[in-house]
Amino acid sequence: MTLARPSTAAPRRGAPSCHGDAPAGGARPGVPVVALVGAPNAGKSTLFNSLTGGSRTVGNWPGTTVEVGRGSWVGTDRCGHPAEVDLLDLPGAYSLDPASPDEQFTADLFTGSGPAGAPDLAVVVADAAHLARSLYLVAQLRERSRRLVVALTMSDVAERRGITVDADALAAALGVPVVELDPRRRSGRERLAAVVADALRAPAPPARARQRDGADDDALAVADERFDWVDGVLMTALAERPARPTVTDRVDRWVTAPVLGPLLFLLVMWGVFEATTTVAAPLQDALGTLVSGPVTAAGRGLFDLLGLSGSWAEGLVLDGLVAGVGMLLTFVPLMAIMFALLALLEDSGYLARAALVTDRAMRAVGLPGNAFLPLVVGFGCNVPAISATRILPDARHRIMTALLVPFTSCSARLTVYVLVAATFFPSAAGTVVFGMYLTSILFVVGVGLALRRTLWRTVGQEPLVLDLPAYQRPTLRLTASLTWVRVRAFLRTAGGIIVATVSLVWLLQAVPVHGGSFGAVPPEDSLFAAASRVVAHLFVPAGFGDWHTVGALVVGFVAKEAVLTSWAQTYAAADPTAGLAPDQLQAHVHAAFAASSGGAVTAAVLAFLVFLLAYTPCVATVAAQRREIGVRWAAFGVGLQLTVAWTVAVAVFQVGRLLT
Repeated sequence: MTLARPSTAAPRRGAPSCHGDAPAGGARPGVPVVALVGAPNAGKSTLFNSLTGGSRTVGNWPGTTVEVGRGSWVGTDRCGHPAEVDLLDLPGAYSLDPASPDEQFTADLFTGSGPAGAPDLAVVVADAAHLARSLYLVAQLRERSRRLVVALTMSDVAERRGITVDADALAAALGVPVVELDPRRRSGRERLAAVVADALRAPAPPARARQRDGADDDALAVADERFDWVDGVLMTALAERPARPTVTDRVDRWVTAPVLGPLLFLLVMWGVFEATTTVAAPLQDALGTLVSGPVTAAGRGLFDLLGLSGSWAEGLVLDGLVAGVGMLLTFVPLMAIMFALLALLEDSGYLARAALVTDRAMRAVGLPGNAFLPLVVGFGCNVPAISATRILPDARHRIMTALLVPFTSCSARLTVYVLVAATFFPSAAGTVVFGMYLTSILFVVGVGLALRRTLWRTVGQEPLVLDLPAYQRPTLRLTASLTWVRVRAFLRTAGGIIVATVSLVWLLQAVPVHGGSFGAVPPEDSLFAAASRVVAHLFVPAGFGDWHTVGALVVGFVAKEAVLTSWAQTYAAADPTAGLAPDQLQAHVHAAFAASSGGAVTAAVLAFLVFLLAYTPCVATVAAQRREIGVRWAAFGVGLQLTVAWTVAVAVFQVGRLLT
């Protein structure tokens, strides 16, 4: 259909014609903008992914530092014509009364005071099981003449709790269309598309009139009037009957208990890492054998045919890209299994309970309980976790949390943990990896306490207010979708910054220091080795002052996955006649630690793992800190991370050496 400017004619009765006008407010000419808005845990992002097919891009909204999800949604109207819109996934908000920068952005967007125009239509995602929490936002949006559609989710959860919502009565009371749907099972999407297409063609409904004289004079009076309006809507459209305690209620009695809750959480996470390392091991071996065997052999055969055998081009491709990136790609099964297990926990509703069971630890370091949410995100990736600190209303809380996020162990570090654990602790690899995540939590708490007692002695605390979603049976489609999105991000890293890093490391290894020709120099005589030896002196007290190890850590400043690629291509270049299988790489790494530790191998390995955990995650994390908290605090954060990492690593090795 052709999309044009909205009509200014008087409101028409009945369903709009299929040939009416529609607005053109999108980033692309003629494509309207539809924004999803609603409270956290109402199903907003799940609906967004369902409508866009997971084609989500994230970027800063023009003129702000707030990240907004954007995707293309192609639906059909009532007449079967395709209708495309630009769909926005706005930060979660309970109301237009902002308590954080993200909520301020959402409020500005709908009140017209933001840096860009308001969307052509808003879809308010409302949780049927907690309808009152969503209707206050609807009340505020209805006070302006604005196109609005309410998407009612969680109806099945509401029914189990004895709550029945009459969608038709709700629509009549609100004065806007209401559509029942289930984003997790992708039902109701066609109905929503048709209703949105109709609403875009129709004029905006008139603003809701105040029900109380003088309500505009006082903020409390305004809020009271809105709550009265919400109560009236609920009396019209909602029916409740006595319900027995649900499965969620019974399970939460144990899962969120003060003592048992944290123990169960630790047990669950240990199971995740144990299952990940155990199941992924044979798949990693098979991929590693494929890369070091047939793939490398085929590459050498191809260069032989081209007459380039022994050339710098062969070294770059085979000893650099194939050895480095290929070794990293062998960890794709491990990442996929871990992401799938975490997606199952997330989709089931269990991960939301982690915020409750760790609230006490957060309050101990002077942070509010909702500061745990960015820290949880940090265990996936530190970059979006730092952006997520915007949910905190206090600027000091945001700075402190952004400084602590890099101490959460991101998934990129997991690849190195697994290789090192499998090399030195093969029978307890999963437990060692789990121990690193526990150590990460100890770092967050310990550094947080230190900051609170030095820089932020007066930082206040706020109680944790969190909506816990009901437990649900995970769906295969949603689990697979979340897993693929995260694996794809991992592959993009391998295909982008890691390729560039591998190429740079190969170039440094190809430059001779003590004579020789470019591209045909032993790794130990290369510029890379010479520079690494200079830095390696700093790590002799930590037990891993070997240039191979320290060089990999330096490269890991770009991205932690690059630690593996650096090891792989360095040791592959030392023996260019054959591919480097995973067991061969492990043998080289073991020999390096045995030589640098003076026999205290276990102590040196633990010191290395601690340093890897605590030092600066990657340059992207530093860039995110600079954007969110400024250059000075970002530089302070880098210095803090390096100081803590080196100090603790030295202490671990020195104490461990005495005990062995």
